[in-house]
Amino acid sequence: MHPKGKVNFGGTSPQVPSRCAAARAGPLTIRSVQVEIVAALTGLAGLAIGLATGLAVRASERAQKAPPASANPGGVPPGVASVLSVLRSSAVVVDGEDRVVRASPAARAFGLVGDDRLGVDELVAMARLVRRDGEIRETELQLGGNARTRAEGRWYAVRVAPLGSSGLVLVLAEDLTETRHVEAVRRDFVANVSHELKTPVGALALLAETVQGAADDPEAVRRFTGRMQHESVRLTSLVQDLMTLSNVQGEEPLPELRPVALDDVVAEAVDRAQIRAGSKHIELTTGGAAGLKVRGDEELLVTALRNLVDNAVAYSPENTRVAVVVEPGGDTVGIAVTDQGIGIPTTELPRIFERFYRVDPARSRQTGGTGLGLAIVKHVATKHHGEVTVWSEEGSGSTFTIKLPLLSPSGGPTPPDGPVPPATPRDPSR
Repeated sequence: MHPKGKVNFGGTSPQVPSRCAAARAGPLTIRSVQVEIVAALTGLAGLAIGLATGLAVRASERAQKAPPASANPGGVPPGVASVLSVLRSSAVVVDGEDRVVRASPAARAFGLVGDDRLGVDELVAMARLVRRDGEIRETELQLGGNARTRAEGRWYAVRVAPLGSSGLVLVLAEDLTETRHVEAVRRDFVANVSHELKTPVGALALLAETVQGAADDPEAVRRFTGRMQHESVRLTSLVQDLMTLSNVQGEEPLPELRPVALDDVVAEAVDRAQIRAGSKHIELTTGGAAGLKVRGDEELLVTALRNLVDNAVAYSPENTRVAVVVEPGGDTVGIAVTDQGIGIPTTELPRIFERFYRVDPARSRQTGGTGLGLAIVKHVATKHHGEVTVWSEEGSGSTFTIKLPLLSPSGGPTPPDGPVPPATPRDPSR
């Protein structure tokens, strides 16, 4: 019997049902927690997959929008374009299909490139050979020549080399036109000097042998020694002209330019030519404006003017006149030398200021000229910021005019702003 007198007909205590419920509830709670954990992990995995997928899509889109690796400036590897832009040579880069992917403006201007292809067949062939075997090749090409007009075109030193391993080929072309021109002028100058020196030197050697063999003939000795003196003077004149030309044909400015009175220049040049003019009974006259000055080197100006006067005397017949006239004009002054000689053919005028050029070589040898006089005149005028012009008519004579900047009254030079206008031709018959 229950202590309190109550009978428990169920045979169990009141706590038993709650324990059973708890026992049944325990496994269900653990399972639900596991389900929740699995669900959470699944959700995180889905989120990660979604994020990865989104990033992959974004990366793919960005890669599609970004330029490919070969689409650098000019289609060349990184950094190479910057190097090509500072090269002095004309640069062209072609790809594996001979298409131009980069070309400098000079390469297009010189005709090395046309549209997107190399414009020279020789360059295309060289590029293909270099692409095939990887060997660097070099050559020289002449472009733009015209046999009909005798135009020589331009010369280029070409170097073709592989550029990386993607089939690109680099073509470099350096313009050699000016270098070749200077070399040709140098060769011509050396050849002309050698020829001009050979004549008087050979003559002196021959005359010396003749004098030695004619020692017993005083008359022959006098005749041959006179000839030796003539050849020695010719040799001295040639050497002196070469030295003068060397001093004035460079780009260096003349040192110590001073105010020079043109009256003194004219008087000195005419005085030095009086003996030669007197031997042909040629009258030397002067005229024009007086008291004018220029800034320059007086000795060089006298040399240039004397060369013009000597030429006028040499190519004028006897009993004629050579006039030296000073003519001011604005900011310049012209010194004109006019003769009544044989004149110069129009076709020869463009070349008469070239070194050693002679219109009539045979006559020049008779007059004893060196072929450098007019070249010296041209360079002296240029050194003084002036020019020399010529008017000539066959059978009537010639007028050579040296035009120089006139010295202002204040003592300062007044060099022209632009090209000096040509002098007005003087008719020698007037």
